Amino acid sequence: MSFFRNRSIVARGAEGAKGNDVWLDNDDLRPLKLDDRTWTNNTYLTFWFSAAATVSNWYGASAAQALGLSMWESLACSLGGQLLIAIVITANGRAGAVYHIGFPILNRASFGIYGAWWPTFNRAVMAMVWNGVNAVQGGQCVYVMLHAIFPSIARIRNTMGPGSALTSAGMIGFVIFWLITCLFLVIPVPKMRVLVYAKLVVFVVSAFAMLGWCVGRAGGLGPVASHGSTVHGSEKAWLILRFLMLGAANCATFASNAADFQRYTKKPNGVILGNLLGFPVANLMVGLIGNIVGASSQNIFGELVWNPLDLLDRFQTTNYTPANRAGCFFIALMFVYCAIFSSIFENSLPAGNDLAALFPKYITIRIGFFICAVVSFALNPWYLLGSASIFVSFLASYQIFLSAITGVLLCNYYLVARGYLEIPDLFTSSKSGAYYFYHGWNFRAYIAYIIGVIPNFYGFLNNMGVGAPISVTRFYYFAYWVGLIVSAGVYWLLCKLSPVPVSYNSGWKEPKDYIRPDEQVLDGQALEDLEGSISLQTKQMPAEKVKDLQDLPS
Repeated sequence: MSFFRNRSIVARGAEGAKGNDVWLDNDDLRPLKLDDRTWTNNTYLTFWFSAAATVSNWYGASAAQALGLSMWESLACSLGGQLLIAIVITANGRAGAVYHIGFPILNRASFGIYGAWWPTFNRAVMAMVWNGVNAVQGGQCVYVMLHAIFPSIARIRNTMGPGSALTSAGMIGFVIFWLITCLFLVIPVPKMRVLVYAKLVVFVVSAFAMLGWCVGRAGGLGPVASHGSTVHGSEKAWLILRFLMLGAANCATFASNAADFQRYTKKPNGVILGNLLGFPVANLMVGLIGNIVGASSQNIFGELVWNPLDLLDRFQTTNYTPANRAGCFFIALMFVYCAIFSSIFENSLPAGNDLAALFPKYITIRIGFFICAVVSFALNPWYLLGSASIFVSFLASYQIFLSAITGVLLCNYYLVARGYLEIPDLFTSSKSGAYYFYHGWNFRAYIAYIIGVIPNFYGFLNNMGVGAPISVTRFYYFAYWVGLIVSAGVYWLLCKLSPVPVSYNSGWKEPKDYIRPDEQVLDGQALEDLEGSISLQTKQMPAEKVKDLQDLPS
């Protein structure tokens, strides 16, 4: 990386992007400043507990039980898949941890300065849709709380129609949840550490309270844990394989946009333990509680109630006592707090990064947060969930597109660029830029992306309702890994046949930690710590010569 080019991005930042580059640059998109790098391994450990503690994870963990696996088999499948995807999350977020840039900017290194717009737009739309879906679940949590306080809310006449997942009373909860989430969006992300820690305390207390409540009503843990599987032979083997793969594929969004939250780390290695340990352990704890609570419902009501919100409301509806109402209120409050952070970190933050990258002249990450909130409301997500189950299947199947993008990003960073990114060139449309490729588009990445999707597309259609042989259905269980490996392999081959400007055949080129040129202190130990942030030639110069270069005007 040229020392002069490193300094030029600072000059552009000070003056504001001009000309064609106005669509590529603003301060939110550039590598984070040192003061904004506040997250540590402990933060990421806590973050994953916060992210995992959601309504969908509670009932998603017990979904395998509903199809015939035992509670313990369901847990083992989830844990195995999440251990695998934790590796992908850590690996794909490495560029964010080292260079402190987000997913949209990382896309430019692989897909090109303009080619990055498609995967970025793609993910922005999905983030806004999922934000609406999460808000519906959050609204249901608020409704349980309101029902605990105001019993008359259950008697409000429903005018929403049969296609809605929310009643008129549920819509009150949705609006309240949406407004509360918008209030949290004004807090700078680096400053959310305390709130993330607080959420862990809230989750532990409330989750174990619900666990104890359900197990007590079910007659103890013994009867609950003794439920065996109801499937056998090859059917059971394929079911185990299916949910093992789903344990990974369901987290495809985290794997693709890992750079968005790993960019906040103080040190590049400060995310590794938090991801590899925190992610699977957090999901295991939530899955364990969710499975036990789901299994308890069989003993309590004679049927599996795998949605904890339905279970809570059923508790207070069947026995509307002050104790039951208080218990439902506080547990639902925990779900609300969890849903807020799920909305922010899984949807608002990615959408904000993406929208800021698509329209940097007009949109900052903060403005992107609120655009995401408004659009997710305008989509009427309560109708999406209530009237079109195939739409939800489509969202769940989106793994095949995300895995193909992730495969290209991983291959480019580890096998092609060898950990080296020319940071200034990620923010310029100059034809001499390393990531301009062909008119701003990298055809190699797009060919790899399309070929990575093709093997899974029939299974994707089958998952949406199109008839297909059982072999296609079973092949689709491996869709995420097929897309990831195929797209990465094709991209590597194309880069061998037609090398990209930033590529190396040997040696690891990653710096220890990238620091913005305007924050570099070029003396003694600081130079050593900034290895990789300036060119090898500059680092090898005498100290006097380096100081001369530093004193040059921008």
